[in-house]
Amino acid sequence: MLILSCNVGSTSLKYKLFDMTAGERELAWGHFEGVGRRFGAFQQQTVEGIREGADEPAAGYGDAISRMIRFMSEAGALEGGRCPDCVAFKVVAALGVSGVTLLDERVLGAMEALYSLLPAHNPPYVSAIRQFMRLMPGVPLVGSFETGFFKDMPEYAAIYPLPRALYDKGLRRNGAHGASHEYVSQWVAAKEGRADMKIITCHLGGSSSLAAVKDGKGVDTTIGMSLQTGLPHNNRIGDIDAYLTFYLHEQMGMSLEDIKTMYAKESGLLGLSGGLSDDFRQIALAAATGNPEAKTAFDAFAYQIKKQIGAYMAALGGLDALAFTGGIGQNNPALRQAALDGLEFMGISLDPDKNENAAPGSVISRDDSPVKVYVVATNEEIVIARKAQALLGA
Repeated sequence: MLILSCNVGSTSLKYKLFDMTAGERELAWGHFEGVGRRFGAFQQQTVEGIREGADEPAAGYGDAISRMIRFMSEAGALEGGRCPDCVAFKVVAALGVSGVTLLDERVLGAMEALYSLLPAHNPPYVSAIRQFMRLMPGVPLVGSFETGFFKDMPEYAAIYPLPRALYDKGLRRNGAHGASHEYVSQWVAAKEGRADMKIITCHLGGSSSLAAVKDGKGVDTTIGMSLQTGLPHNNRIGDIDAYLTFYLHEQMGMSLEDIKTMYAKESGLLGLSGGLSDDFRQIALAAATGNPEAKTAFDAFAYQIKKQIGAYMAALGGLDALAFTGGIGQNNPALRQAALDGLEFMGISLDPDKNENAAPGSVISRDDSPVKVYVVATNEEIVIARKAQALLGA
């Protein structure tokens, strides 16, 4: 079975093609940036080493999908011009729908119902899925919702302190990055050779979240119903006082639309750094060279991670292992050091040399640390491919 795993962003499309009957072998992969924009780029490659790429954007998702299928067909990854047997999507959230499901107009309608909460994620996903429906008629499209790993969180962890009737209508903490947290926690458990583990996974990137995982199940996470929650993101707010919205509107004269734009595009690490950048690499470099606003952004981000680690150790009743993943989590040893500094009393003891030179799959804690700390390269695409295969097999 050939399964095409796709991850759609507001202006991007990433994919991997797997042969699931040949040991989950990757046949091809690619990345389109700046879809529908004036500037962009794309890179595609097969396992045989055939490549193509250019610094030019796809005109839209239909164009990106057509280029992707053409490349895989001409390069031999899809022999004879055949379509994949299934397309699996890492979709974010839908009202009243979670887990793994076939994507049809009912599910797309449930995704559209959350446009106001997920304006940068659901609209491009729905658009891209409809393009796949048009270009690959008859091919099953399977959605693996980011919320699925957290759908069985204890009610006391998922519920908001609002009138109960709203929870019954689906207003709850749903989480995100579920495929990443699932993959990383399973990787750590396999590495340790046991399933009964208490693990904290730190997915840190343009969008960031932590998860508390007990015996393979997500029991708590930092992201709520929208992605404007939890840790500060690249340009989106994390947790703030809910009544700030009313203050900004009623006392400071900001329109609701301007507040919404500020929350979604001008806040997070970008706002904390005084508008310097939403790229944590630039913020970390500026902080190291003495920029005070960049240092505040760096320190605030590290502090929130540290605080959540402490909270989740309490929620789990202890901790066996902690793992960093994502672009920031894997590649910034200074942040890992800052986030874990001072946690020796909780059994987390980082080895500075191991941390500084860590490669994916490395242990970066001291040999005598009661809690093991890992750096792990996540693989969300294989998680959603496995889930799609299981759904279709069932």
